[in-house]
Amino acid sequence: MYFVYAIKSLKKDWVYVGITDNLERRLNQHNKGYNRSTKPYLPFEMVYVEKHPDRTSARVREKYLKTASGKRWLKKQF
Repeated sequence: MYFVYAIKSLKKDWVYVGITDNLERRLNQHNKGYNRSTKPYLPFEMVYVEKHPDRTSARVREKYLKTASGKRWLKKQF
């Protein structure tokens, strides 16, 4: 089982979309600054999650949510 997730910075207006097989671990990694692309935007809260049966389908959805139209759709969800 894989998850497509969106986290929102609590300090700046910035949303990150990613995939993982462990949501709790991944959010902790982001909030501890392990990810270079999210480190300047600490701290984060989880704002959106989708379950997918395999990595391939999760990756397809992640790619869409990272597009401009995907980000617009995502911001309407929270």
